[in-house]
Amino acid sequence: MRFAVISFPGSNCDDDCVRVVREVLGHDAYKVRHDVHDLDRPDVVLVPGGFSFGDYLRCGAIARFSPVMTDVAAFAGRGGPVVGICNGFQILTEAGLLPGALRRNVCLSFICEDRHVAVEGRSTPLTRGLSGEVLRIPIAHNEGNYCADEETLARLEGDGRVVFRYVAPDGRRSPEANPNGAANDIAGICNERGNVVGLMPHPERCAEPLLGNTDGRRLFDALLAAGADGGSR
Repeated sequence: MRFAVISFPGSNCDDDCVRVVREVLGHDAYKVRHDVHDLDRPDVVLVPGGFSFGDYLRCGAIARFSPVMTDVAAFAGRGGPVVGICNGFQILTEAGLLPGALRRNVCLSFICEDRHVAVEGRSTPLTRGLSGEVLRIPIAHNEGNYCADEETLARLEGDGRVVFRYVAPDGRRSPEANPNGAANDIAGICNERGNVVGLMPHPERCAEPLLGNTDGRRLFDALLAAGADGGSR
């Protein structure tokens, strides 16, 4: 499978994503600049973490206007799997590929630590076969507080589009398990079709034994399984 990893000025997890796909999964990954109009026939598009354009104005607010985002939107419109991680999630919301927005953490400070998330909701290319699992995945963000109006939140919940939720290690929801104040403990959502997923945790940072945790690899393996069954474009 071919993974296109979008690279913006200020991206700092694009190389991490490329490494996981190439060195851990053994598949093809390549970076695509923000200012081009050619995704080069990928099976999956990854929008990685970082601080695109310095997070000026709002996180992701400038990146959404990059030429490549027109092609990312077209790829998603054809049913292609698109995954936005951390800043990538923020960019996807700003681009209108996912609803809602990410605002400052309630603690008003950057958080970098492991957190537990429950996999739930509908099956997506990123979560296939993992429903009900609790994964330990690092977070690293200043604006991870997911918010949306009540109608949007109700629709996300009713349609099973909340696919990751912050929980305690035993899977229970609690105020202490939510690191950033996100509405309904939301750590990740998908679009109506289920092929676009955004999440704040960084699975690429826990995908090989060298890093002391391989829970993140399970999400990448799910992407490969979906692609093997024709779930990619």
